[in-house]
Amino acid sequence: MRFTKLQGLGNDFVLLDGRGNERDWAQLAVAMCRQHFGVGSDGLLVLQTSEKADFLMRMFNPDGTESEACGNGLRCFVRYLADNVVKDDTKELKIETLAGVRQTKLIEDSALIQVAMGQPEFSLSAIPVAADAGCGKTFDIMTGDWPLDVHGRRLMLNFVSMGNPHAVYFTDEPVGNFPLEDVGLIVATHPLFPKGANFEVARALDSHKIEVRVWERGAGETLACGSGACAVAVAAQLRGLCADNVEILLPGGSACVEWSKGKDVLLTGPAEVVFSGEWPE
Repeated sequence: MRFTKLQGLGNDFVLLDGRGNERDWAQLAVAMCRQHFGVGSDGLLVLQTSEKADFLMRMFNPDGTESEACGNGLRCFVRYLADNVVKDDTKELKIETLAGVRQTKLIEDSALIQVAMGQPEFSLSAIPVAADAGCGKTFDIMTGDWPLDVHGRRLMLNFVSMGNPHAVYFTDEPVGNFPLEDVGLIVATHPLFPKGANFEVARALDSHKIEVRVWERGAGETLACGSGACAVAVAAQLRGLCADNVEILLPGGSACVEWSKGKDVLLTGPAEVVFSGEWPE
C-alpha cells in the first residue's frame, strides 16, 4: 500500500487512499502509527468517497479508536488532495467527517490552509459529560468552571465540543511547568467523560496570544491539536480572555483561530508533506 506522511504544526499523520479498498483501518492505525516499529504518527487518515461532500476523511488514533474531528488532520488531508487528487485551480473543498461536513480552502500565495471546524457546543450531553445533575442542559463556561481533583490538584475545567470532546484548563503559570505527563491521561480517561476527552492546558499571554499544551485521547501528548486550539480559543473568548481572532501557540508551532458567536470556528495553519512510501501488505 502506498502511503503519504504529512504534518501540521508537528502533528503528524499517515494518509492512505481507501477509495474502493476496504480494510481494517483500526488495526492498520495501531500498526502504522507505532513509533519505532511502524511509520510513526499521531493518527491515520483514510481518504474515501462521499455522497455528501467532495471527499470523506476518516481519522484513527494510534490506539485504533476513530476520532470524530481533527483540525490538523483535516488540513493535512486537504494538502494531500490539492497535491494529488483535485484540479490545480480548485481552492475550496467540502470534506465529510464524523462530526459533519467541513468547508476548507487553500489560502492563495501561501502554504496555509483554512478549515471551518463547525460551531462549538456546550451542552453536557453533546460533549458528552456524564454528570447526574444538569445533563443535557447548557453549561455556561462564562460564569463557572467544573472542578476535578487529580493528584491533589484542583482543575477548574471548561467543556467545549468541536465535534469531539475537550476539557480546557486555564492557568496563570507557563504551560511548560504543568505536569501534563502525569495528569493528562487521568483527565482524558476520567469517568466524567464517557467517550474520553482531549485535555488542554492554556495560558492567555494577551488578548491575541494563548500558549497551549494538549493531551489527546488515544494518542497522548502531541505537538499540536487543531480542534484543541479551537476549543481553547472559544473558551478563552467566552471568559473574556481574548479577542475573536487569536494566535494559539503550541509546541509544534502556531495556528490562527477566528470565531464569532453563532458562526463556525475558523482554523488556519500550515500543512506539509513529509515523505511517501510503501507499507507491506
